Amino acid sequence: MTHKPRLLVHTSRQPIRWGDMDALGHVNNTVYFRYMEQARLEWLYAQQPRGFGDTGPVIVNASCTFLVPVVYPGEVEVRMYLGEIGRSSIGSFYELFVANRERASAPESAAPVPCSHGAAKIVWIDTATGRSVPLPEHIVAPLRALARDGTAR
Repeated sequence: MTHKPRLLVHTSRQPIRWGDMDALGHVNNTVYFRYMEQARLEWLYAQQPRGFGDTGPVIVNASCTFLVPVVYPGEVEVRMYLGEIGRSSIGSFYELFVANRERASAPESAAPVPCSHGAAKIVWIDTATGRSVPLPEHIVAPLRALARDGTAR
């Protein structure tokens, strides 16, 4: 499988909470979207620490592929990538990892295990009208540089 170059823009570490689990004893599928949302918001607010004002981002679609069950206690690492620049939209992509806990004696430094991956299309809108507007330059500039260099993750 091939894909267009993506730029790693943010890594977020989030605790797995007891309340994230469902009756089957693993993290509920909806919570993975929350993990991705939290990483996305951390990155967005780092770009615009004073908020968004008259324009801002909305999500028009989101997806997630689940690879292994995640359980409490632990920590999820979410790696956020950007790619697929449009006039008013940009693709965001996520890789989620958990610590390798297959063996109780596994060292804390054991390589993380991929647990899911996902995507969400971000569209920039005028908050008063709800209509799309061009992406802010500070959002697309790093991706234009990536497109020129041709380097990816």
